[in-house]
Amino acid sequence: MWLTGKLAPDFKTIADFRRDNGEAIRAVCRQFVLLRGEIGLIAGGTVAVDGSRVKAVNTRDKNYTSGAIRLRMEQVDASIARYLGMLETADRQEDQVAEMRISRLTERLEALRRHMQELKATQRAVAVAPDHQVSLTDPDARAMRTNGKGTGMVGYNVQAVVDAKHHLIVTHQVTNVGQDRSQLSKMARGRRR
Repeated sequence: MWLTGKLAPDFKTIADFRRDNGEAIRAVCRQFVLLRGEIGLIAGGTVAVDGSRVKAVNTRDKNYTSGAIRLRMEQVDASIARYLGMLETADRQEDQVAEMRISRLTERLEALRRHMQELKATQRAVAVAPDHQVSLTDPDARAMRTNGKGTGMVGYNVQAVVDAKHHLIVTHQVTNVGQDRSQLSKMARGRRR
């Protein structure tokens, strides 16, 4: 940070670097694994396993489950009903302002109907998805529960096995399964990497 004057690259720069230098990064990691074994930095006795949730680029509004789609469809239906009521009221008025209002309300109604069609298409996609979930921005990201009531996030679950003596990561895995229970045995078997 001192050398660069606290200049920080944006996410696109980091992503491009990782994409363009993937093989070199893997080779360095391989050499590091061999080196830490050769100089005795992996005790091999006790390890700790834990998972951390990492937020994805995908927002909760762009993640769909059957429950979320049902809720959004209900909201759109309520909005359509409200606009139809406003149109009926505007129809009873006969001035120029009422005509402009009717035109604006009609446009908004059409937008809501298009949105409802998009939701129905997404509902079909959710129904055929293996885990009944669709994320539009980051297709691999999944909705995950967090500790707070009524909160959640769209992201990944990063599992890590750490050597207890020197606190170095022995192995890791990124998954989109939201809970840690099913990951423990996989991580325990893969800890010798």
